[in-house]
Amino acid sequence: MEKLERSLGYTFSNKDLLKKALTHTSYAYEHSVESNEKLEFLGDSILEFISSTYLFEKYSHLKEGEMTKVRATVVCEKSLYKVAKMHNFSDFLYLGKSERQSGGEDRPAILADSVEAVIAAMFLDGGIKVAEKFIIENLKHEIEIASKNVGQKDYKTVLQEKLQENGEVEIKYTILREIGPDHDKTFEAQVECNNIKLAEGSGKSKKQAEMEAARKALENLK
Repeated sequence: MEKLERSLGYTFSNKDLLKKALTHTSYAYEHSVESNEKLEFLGDSILEFISSTYLFEKYSHLKEGEMTKVRATVVCEKSLYKVAKMHNFSDFLYLGKSERQSGGEDRPAILADSVEAVIAAMFLDGGIKVAEKFIIENLKHEIEIASKNVGQKDYKTVLQEKLQENGEVEIKYTILREIGPDHDKTFEAQVECNNIKLAEGSGKSKKQAEMEAARKALENLK
């Protein structure tokens, strides 16, 4: 557990809390111990509260609806799964025999739930500041990306509606190239209508690049 604590950046006073946070229901049933389900419940609430406060304080330019969308994008299984993989939670999970045999240590739902449980364990052991530090350090990059994408959410829809005002057309998005290393890629996309190029756009994700291409296409159409 010391290896995991070093990765988390926090040393538990009560080591049993950390163990419980990593105890799946399958293991708990086999060994008649308590699972991480209740900690997961608490961690989910702490995660929502901390991420909401962070958005409120650091992204005051966003509207309420945009903050809600950013939070939903970040506080989700996909993001928490990334956090779990970053800290190698798979190596430390307590799983039942059948669950482990079926690859449960790499199941996104199990890993995401364990992150929420560990957040609750950190809160109970060290207080809200400890939990806050872990959440922000691990999710601020995802929040930043989501906050940039939220303003672009409708460009593809608006472009589609505009192009189809006089009937059906074929709209096609193509990723032209990927630039940079895996951890910091930039994507370039192109949008066409009936095989006619309208615009190109770039972004830190394929979706963002397509949105930027759609935004530029709308500008050109004006």
